[in-house]
Amino acid sequence: MQLPAFKLEEYFAKYEFVAKYMLGSSDPESHFMHQILSMADKECLALWQNLNLGYTETLGLPLLREAIAKLYQSNAKEDIIVFSGAEEAIYIVMQSLLKPGDEVVVITPCYQSHQAIPQTIGGKVIEFALAWKENTWHFDLEKFAKVITDKTKLIAINFPHNPTGFQPAQQVFREIVNIAKKHNSYLFSDEVYRLSEQNPAATLPNAADCYDKAISLGVMSKSFGLAGLRIGWVATKDVKLRQKLAAYKNYTTICSSAPSEILALIALRNKEHILQRNVNIAKQNLDLLDKYFAEHQEVFAWHRPSAGFIAFPRLKISMPIAEFAQKLVDAESVLIIPGTLFADTNNHFRLGFGRRNLPEALAKFSRFVDKLNLQEI
Repeated sequence: MQLPAFKLEEYFAKYEFVAKYMLGSSDPESHFMHQILSMADKECLALWQNLNLGYTETLGLPLLREAIAKLYQSNAKEDIIVFSGAEEAIYIVMQSLLKPGDEVVVITPCYQSHQAIPQTIGGKVIEFALAWKENTWHFDLEKFAKVITDKTKLIAINFPHNPTGFQPAQQVFREIVNIAKKHNSYLFSDEVYRLSEQNPAATLPNAADCYDKAISLGVMSKSFGLAGLRIGWVATKDVKLRQKLAAYKNYTTICSSAPSEILALIALRNKEHILQRNVNIAKQNLDLLDKYFAEHQEVFAWHRPSAGFIAFPRLKISMPIAEFAQKLVDAESVLIIPGTLFADTNNHFRLGFGRRNLPEALAKFSRFVDKLNLQEI
């Protein structure tokens, strides 16, 4: 079965380098390379200056894997495999674990590959949707417990959540892990926005620290804002699964970019500074968005996320969100992501708030909204 068109990525391919304002981006403000290099310690600087541009190790640079392992409580370097971004990791995990007929439960709305890859393999995909009630997102744990059975091969979760920004309570997350354990299901935990919480006390545990059959997904693109490095990873204590992932990687990228591995290592050794800068930008922007949406409650439904750099507000007027988004980018060169690209049918749209130019983009967005003749829509 052929993979379907990746709607979100094709949408970005059309507009990402044309639109002036990326108000739907999932990644925060990035850094210039000279800024990252200025953070390098003596060891990293020597590695950079003497870098041989040959092949790298399939599992990833050992020093990089050690730095990644420090993001976890009980996972060591040996539990980490480095991939070329998160998408390669998602693809290889799904391909390595699943076979036709396997039952997969996926939290929706979701990044399309969570759902499309299992379907392409021939799996039975069961969607478990977050509920939008009273201008906020909800996860029905009782209902979820009934969906998961001994037939469930894999559960795919994503917290903090893309595209809604939803973050469950600690106890809810631990119950999700317990449900996976009860049914001996693999738990694929997309944690690419972990460590972007506005309140560090709300940070969830890594799934790979909680359960031997959990697979934690991380990447430098989201919380760290270094998408151009194309460095992602998985952490899992499942030795046989790690062997399968490494073997499959020999048929994809084989190894990572040598310069990217060193730059990622520098960033991870300076993670507190980088993460705090990104969270501070998000907090300032969220304050602006709170004020804007409070003044436009007749047009939008808004819930302030507590983590990540994206939200999923709802357009309350009758104009379809895809049409709204098209007119916005045409009129003001401001790109938002219509919820239809996440199979949402309730007029939501993804809005990114991790970049410094949000005030200027929001001004353009506001001007567009003010020009709409709402009585005619």
